[in-house]
Amino acid sequence: MRNSMTINGYRAIIQYDPDIEMFRGEFVDLSGSADFYARDVAGLRHEGELSLKVFLEMCAEENVDPLRQYSGKFNLRIPRELHADIAHAAAAEGKSLNQWVIDKLGQETRSVR
Repeated sequence: MRNSMTINGYRAIIQYDPDIEMFRGEFVDLSGSADFYARDVAGLRHEGELSLKVFLEMCAEENVDPLRQYSGKFNLRIPRELHADIAHAAAAEGKSLNQWVIDKLGQETRSVR
């Protein structure tokens, strides 16, 4: 996936901040905030490793699970026409709307893992 980096098995989203002329990374699956900044990719990886290490050490000291826990549920509001279209597409494939959406989202996110 573009704009992402995996550091020691943890995924981070990378964005460029033109105000400070640096790249900013933020780990996305952590139970708290751990971000890092650098001017180039090598520096970003190094700073990410340091930020992650500090975060994980703090979690260990405070006996906190470092990983965000996802419920497996989220609400989504979409236009009525799109709702009808995907309900028909799901029925045409013999799937529930929920399973159809899970399959489609899974296809789109496989490259992120």
